[in-house]
Amino acid sequence: MNGGLLVAGTTSDAGKSVVTAGICRWLVRQGVKVAPFKAQNMSLNSFVTREGAEIGRAQAMQAQACRVEPTALMNPVLLKPGGERSSQVVLLGRPVGEMTARGYHGGRQERLLGTVLDSLAELRGTYDAVICEGAGSPAEINLRRTDIVNMGIARGAGLPVLIVGDIDRGGVFASFFGTVALLSPEDQALVAGFLVNKFRGDVSLLEPGLDMLHGLTGRRTYGVLPFRHGLGIDEEDGLRVSLRGTVRESAVAPPVGEDVLRVAVCAVPLMSNFTDVDALAAEPGVVVRFVDRPEELADADLVIVPGTRGTVRALEWLRERGLAEGLARRVAEGRPVLGVCGGFQLLGEHIEDDVESRAGHVDGLGLLPVRVRFAREKTLTRPVGEALGERVEGYEIHHGVAEVLGGAPFLDGCRVGQTWGTHWHGSLESDGFRRAFLREVAAAAGRRFVPAPDTSFAALREEQLDLLGDLIEQHADTDALWRLIESGAPPGLPFMPPGAPA
Repeated sequence: MNGGLLVAGTTSDAGKSVVTAGICRWLVRQGVKVAPFKAQNMSLNSFVTREGAEIGRAQAMQAQACRVEPTALMNPVLLKPGGERSSQVVLLGRPVGEMTARGYHGGRQERLLGTVLDSLAELRGTYDAVICEGAGSPAEINLRRTDIVNMGIARGAGLPVLIVGDIDRGGVFASFFGTVALLSPEDQALVAGFLVNKFRGDVSLLEPGLDMLHGLTGRRTYGVLPFRHGLGIDEEDGLRVSLRGTVRESAVAPPVGEDVLRVAVCAVPLMSNFTDVDALAAEPGVVVRFVDRPEELADADLVIVPGTRGTVRALEWLRERGLAEGLARRVAEGRPVLGVCGGFQLLGEHIEDDVESRAGHVDGLGLLPVRVRFAREKTLTRPVGEALGERVEGYEIHHGVAEVLGGAPFLDGCRVGQTWGTHWHGSLESDGFRRAFLREVAAAAGRRFVPAPDTSFAALREEQLDLLGDLIEQHADTDALWRLIESGAPPGLPFMPPGAPA
């Protein structure tokens, strides 16, 4: 078997990442050696592979669904927004510069197509099947000439295409029809059919519409996936606060002790790797919320200042909102604060930044004895260490180099009283350390909170991935899906006018 499939969507957030992960988990349970792929990803949620390459967290999660180690080949182009109009371009896991959207789509993107196709070909030479994820919509007619992530990659690699639509938003039939009708004849020949996502209710009421859609387009629907709470995965959104499904949708499990523990996460601009708090949200009795007002810090037992792609901008935002004063009061009162990556940097005494913001010397909040200098070379590592008597694993993604001038050592950062700072993302996924840290926080906050003794974040992730695989196995036509992956798009698919504009 040397199969492949491109999972496209009618819109952003239609469920492409979830469906891709579900298909990957279903295939691996059938004994297929499978890998994920996304040619170009725009995300502030990224991950570091074993070889020290930076890729989107969604592809790292999909690799976990495949039960393989993630590599740079799985996400050869990563765009990390630095504002509304510019992004850092990460190529095969390494940053190669900043670029505006106009500059990127004006020529750079087309030149990357060869790299993207070579990466996909290498994966297809190693695995039985590669399940590719598109981005946004394949019918962005203004971007068709420079497309390397949707139909551009499908044409270049001869991949069949499955279009996912979110029926919960409404208008899914028009979206399916319009998406196909705005594609060129050669692109339409690759679009095999549709997959309905997030359906609520009786499927029999939907079936007449699916039959009519087949009659109008000549393309079948490969499944109707029901709406499920808590199936969110590591998201890609770069310019808005978007919480992972388990944080946003799940009910808080009852505490093991007498009290809950309240965690407030400062929703700083250009927030990166907010998935760091997922492990806290998975703990019974821990309530996680994202905040942007100083009064929302008052009843929090722990405040987290998360990573950000704009440390200086986040610092200004905290001051403008009055959150900086709120953090200073907490520190003076000995109440727990944790800064991660950019959040750690801005807790320090001062920042020298001629790289990210080019602001030069900027005073930090002065809550930790740390000075930060931004280096042009990005640190990308997977450190292992010990804290609070427990083994800790993490990953680092940052330009800022911290000089720690005092306090007690804490991972690569420091701790002063109940103020903690580290560059390590993902440290709270280490179960023993997370429990020890929460015990410290609870004691400092005066809460009779007890961490659950048996919460395994890795096991919870595996359960979530199996649920995604179950959705595909139980609600998609897996025989037809198998044929599609193995043999490509069915021949003789009809053209739907008007097609793509010249």
